[in-house]
Amino acid sequence: MDAVRLIAATRQALALSAAVPDIVAESWQAQALAEAVGSHLAISGPPAVRSEALGLSEAGSRACGSLHHPALRAGGVRAARLSMIQDPRRALHDLGGLLGESGVALVGVAVSAEDEALYWQCIEAIDAADESADRVVGILRRLAMRERGSVA
Repeated sequence: MDAVRLIAATRQALALSAAVPDIVAESWQAQALAEAVGSHLAISGPPAVRSEALGLSEAGSRACGSLHHPALRAGGVRAARLSMIQDPRRALHDLGGLLGESGVALVGVAVSAEDEALYWQCIEAIDAADESADRVVGILRRLAMRERGSVA
C-alpha cells in the first residue's frame, strides 16, 4: 500500500481517538510509519536523501520502543503494509503533519496522566515525534536541493 494512504488512515484514526489507549496506539502507529517510510527511502530513495532517511527510520524505531505495543490490539501495525512511496514529497509532507498532530495529542495525554509511567512514556514519545519531524524536514530540504541541482 502507498505511504500517502497509510498516513491518511493513521491521521484519521488519530483524529477520531478520544480515549488515552487509542491516542497512544495511534501515536505508536505514526512512529511506526516514520520508521517504515525512513527505511523505504533509505533503501530505494534518491541517494541524496538516504542517510537522512536512515536517521528517520532510527528515530521512528526508538519511539516505537518507548510506548507499549497497543497498536497490535487495533488490527496490527499499519506500517507493515507499506509497499511503495509513489510521491515521496507528498508522503513526507503528510508524515510531518501526522507527527505534529501525534505530538499534540500526546501532550494532552501527558498533562492529564495520573500514572507517572504513562507521563514519561508520553514525554519520550513527544521527543521522538519531534526528532522524526525534524528528520522529515531535513529529507524534504535535501529533495528540494536535489531538484534545484544543488546536491549531486
